[in-house]
Amino acid sequence: MIKRISNTKYYLREVSTLLKRDLSTNILSILSLGFIFFIISLVISLGISSQFMIDEISFQAQISIYYNENFDPNLIKDELKIIPGVNVINYINSEEANARMQEVLGSDKRILELFDHNPFSPYLEVFIELDQLDEIVQKSKDIHGVELVRDNQEVLDKLKNLLNILTVLGVFIFIAISVATLVITAHIIRQGVYINKEAIATLKLLGAPSYFIYIPFVINGIFMTLLAGIGSVVLVYFSNSYIYSKISGVLPFIILPKFSALILTLVLFNGIISIILGFLGSILGIKTTKLK
Repeated sequence: MIKRISNTKYYLREVSTLLKRDLSTNILSILSLGFIFFIISLVISLGISSQFMIDEISFQAQISIYYNENFDPNLIKDELKIIPGVNVINYINSEEANARMQEVLGSDKRILELFDHNPFSPYLEVFIELDQLDEIVQKSKDIHGVELVRDNQEVLDKLKNLLNILTVLGVFIFIAISVATLVITAHIIRQGVYINKEAIATLKLLGAPSYFIYIPFVINGIFMTLLAGIGSVVLVYFSNSYIYSKISGVLPFIILPKFSALILTLVLFNGIISIILGFLGSILGIKTTKLK
């Protein structure tokens, strides 16, 4: 146990020495890696937000049915109830429709004050099973008195297309970032090995095993990538905080995931990935170093 503690102190002391010997290069490398992790974090944020909106819209699947005001909406409701996949039907009068739009517009609701009268018509809000959307829409249109059926399918399709694009983009960016991180980390570790080649040669002459000699270099690589990952999360925190505040003020109807849950996901992702890439990059740097 005492030997392990002694080794730990030695490793930490050696890591500190490695950092100080080439401090400017290490700082630049950490900044570069931090910016790289920041880019992938933004892409992941967009992907998570898009998936969350798709799930929420799907969960709250509904259609709005506008009808001729000369018809009794209760008769239309009776016909809607017998359509398979229809769950709940709510009557929304023109005043409530106006109030909902004011809530959606937020600070821009003063636009509605330009109208001399309420511009919104009453409608039926129908909650449905999403997988039966097409059939429900078609049968609703055939009901006598129905003038317009509006659904969220177009919004869902656009969000799904956006998510597909972000997924493909994210995969390419992740691969590029992984390669860049490995190359940068391996280069720093190789440089550290060359700088300390005399000390390494001395340890070898004294009979020190390879793992004992190179563990400080591996710890150094992991430390740099982990520090870069933490820095990227800090940047993402402030950038997403700004984005959330702007969206909630201008577009309050946009459905976003809980901010704390999003940040926690990014912290876990960056932490795990930075440690893995730091370890692999360090091993790559050591393996590609040729000392006589």
